[in-house]
Amino acid sequence: MEIIYEDNHLIVINKESSDLVQSDATGDEILGDRVKAYIKRKYKKPGDVFLGVVHRLDRPVTGAVIFARTGSDVNARASMLATCSRTLAIAS
Repeated sequence: MEIIYEDNHLIVINKESSDLVQSDATGDEILGDRVKAYIKRKYKKPGDVFLGVVHRLDRPVTGAVIFARTGSDVNARASMLATCSRTLAIAS
């Protein structure tokens, strides 16, 4: 798991094509669970770790995925992306 950016509010991960952002019928591990485990270890957090998905990318797609570390940041970042979101797709 490659971390592109991290602060107290956000963590941005470089999603690989095999990574799953939201759970589906396959039951495969989701990227957010790996990020939560990383945060729990790094910051020695007891109990559950909050992590909100700001946006998602489909499974075969690679790119940056933004996770919010607080509930208020989920709403703020999602609103920000909704008003200024652009997608660049490169197909081979």
